[in-house]
Amino acid sequence: MPTFLHVGCGAKRKSETTAGFNRPEWTEVRLDIDPAAQPDIVSDMVDMSPVASGAMDALFSSHNIEHLYQHQVPQALAEFRRVLKPDGFVVIGCPDLQAVAALLAEDKLTEPVYRSPAGPVTPHDMFYGFGPSMAQGHLFMAHRCGFTRTSLIKALHQAGFQRVGARRLRYDLWVVATLGAMPDATLKGLMADHLPT
Repeated sequence: MPTFLHVGCGAKRKSETTAGFNRPEWTEVRLDIDPAAQPDIVSDMVDMSPVASGAMDALFSSHNIEHLYQHQVPQALAEFRRVLKPDGFVVIGCPDLQAVAALLAEDKLTEPVYRSPAGPVTPHDMFYGFGPSMAQGHLFMAHRCGFTRTSLIKALHQAGFQRVGARRLRYDLWVVATLGAMPDATLKGLMADHLPT
């Protein structure tokens, strides 16, 4: 059975990842920096040494890399690459700063844009981190860097990922990145399985 590492899982489980991972054949291993999330592995994404090299078929990381400082992003992507098998792939989601910046240009910094399960989300939250969560003491939820489609694809290529498929969705950016070369049709299939629409 293939296994995927759910990085920065929080309270979420396999059913809240992607349609492709939410299938019986996939086994989920949950990893988070916060022990309160009760993950299988407590670890920071810039040093996932408890996970053996080449142990995972895939990795899922939703809204985590923006919590890193910019200089830590290559470290985290190197760790993502290290834990994957040679034919492995990652699925990464984060705020799309280009889309959020358009709201800022309209002077809507503190206006709610949508309602998440945790409450209303503003452009300020998307730039700097979800305010209500940080107000409760979860300062590791602060955003310390950000990405556009172009900058995230560039970071993944620089980290050694061969193919990258990206999709902008409202105020989010989602990518699938593979370690090995892959035909366009196969990459499109991965995107259909793992990227939200």
